[in-house]
Amino acid sequence: MIKWTLTPGGPKMKILLLILVLQATASGAVPLSPDKSLEKYLETFYDFHMEKIPMTKMKFNENFMENKIQEMQQFLGLKVTGRLDTPTLEMMHTPRCGMPDVRHYSTMPGRPVWKKGHITYRIQNYTPDMAREDVNYAIQKAFQVWSDVTPLTFRQIYAGEADIMIFFAQGAHGDFYPFDGRGGVIAHAFAPGTGIGGDTHFDESEIWTKGFKGINLFLVAVHELGHSLGLNHSNDRKAIMFPTYSYVDTKTFRLSTDDIRGIQSLYGGPEKYQPMPPPDSTESTICDPNLSFDAATIIGNRIFFFKDRFFWWKFPESSRISVNLISSLWPTLPSVIQAAYEIKARNQVFLFKDDKYWLISHLRPQPNYPKSIRSLGFPGSVKKIDAAVFNPLIYKTYFFVDNQYWRYDERTQSMDHGYPKLITKNFPGIGPKIDAVFYSKKHYYFFQGSNQLEYDVQSNRVTRRLKSNDGFGC
Repeated sequence: MIKWTLTPGGPKMKILLLILVLQATASGAVPLSPDKSLEKYLETFYDFHMEKIPMTKMKFNENFMENKIQEMQQFLGLKVTGRLDTPTLEMMHTPRCGMPDVRHYSTMPGRPVWKKGHITYRIQNYTPDMAREDVNYAIQKAFQVWSDVTPLTFRQIYAGEADIMIFFAQGAHGDFYPFDGRGGVIAHAFAPGTGIGGDTHFDESEIWTKGFKGINLFLVAVHELGHSLGLNHSNDRKAIMFPTYSYVDTKTFRLSTDDIRGIQSLYGGPEKYQPMPPPDSTESTICDPNLSFDAATIIGNRIFFFKDRFFWWKFPESSRISVNLISSLWPTLPSVIQAAYEIKARNQVFLFKDDKYWLISHLRPQPNYPKSIRSLGFPGSVKKIDAAVFNPLIYKTYFFVDNQYWRYDERTQSMDHGYPKLITKNFPGIGPKIDAVFYSKKHYYFFQGSNQLEYDVQSNRVTRRLKSNDGFGC
């Protein structure tokens, strides 16, 4: 179990410890006695156990404590003095994780890992400090940091039990590790495993933000999810897995070499991902009654279905399916496509992930991409597109985001006025959210989980209800 915490300490043993206790009292915190405060800090992070030291050996006691301070300073990259000097005090005042620093490995004891490559997560509730879509985006981007350097993929679910459950709470919240108010423990996580394994909790007493003020949710989430995947702390101050929290520009954030080396020691790199499932597992995946897709579109005379790192394609009138890695066709594109649509008359295909999109022409990525979805007219609150479809009858593209949709005029290259609108209000029988959609022969084919809905464009109604893998020969 991982905790990020703010722990008091003090120099020259009792004198500076007393100063810290007085500071804590002034701030409203309930202080420990000077001896207990130092003892608690060393016990929590540096395997110091006072009860194991004979009380008659006071000189040994002092030397052992000094050694522990030196051990702490060495791990945290401070000048090793054996004294609680100003730099050491400042480090002890910094928000940090409650996992011990003295373990001599970068992974969890026993090297617990997830035994599968596709992991689900669920955000059970939301902090009022941030817009709901900003929380979703921060968590999704934190998972992407780890998926970009491993074979792992992550998918958010909205009901039921996920592998990694995420929530915000105050005080005691059912896991025997109560939060202690603002400025103390800011989050904690659990190593991979069943039940509570992998779960991540954030202290609602903190001020959560998407910027540099307060506590940046994305940065803390990256650190905590590192623990959820099996990583311990790093003594590299450039690593996100370093024990203390500090803000860095999230737009330029990258994992350190140490972070990447650690996670790939557990799961390997993206290049080690099995490029093609065995024939029997491909068939079982295709025919899974719970199969869902990330995106779908017609490209030329074939239907493409995107799922995680793969795409399937088939001819409309055939049940034969071919499966490939996205990277095998488009090496420079991201591994997970979230929305796609084709403008056949222009030989153009647009692929979307997060707040960026790529243009494909004649199956080749075009230069000067990716571009921001802001260039299409989306407001800053839209962080990703769930699905997109082009209607050649009116030459307009529909973009679906959560329970709303926008309409884009491909001729004028601008958003139509009066949008967004509710999906359920203007597409009867569809919604509130959709995963994927494509257009064929005056019909939309909407995908919602394991279901596929055929929708007549002209009569504006659902004409058939199918399984997502209907027509796959299952």
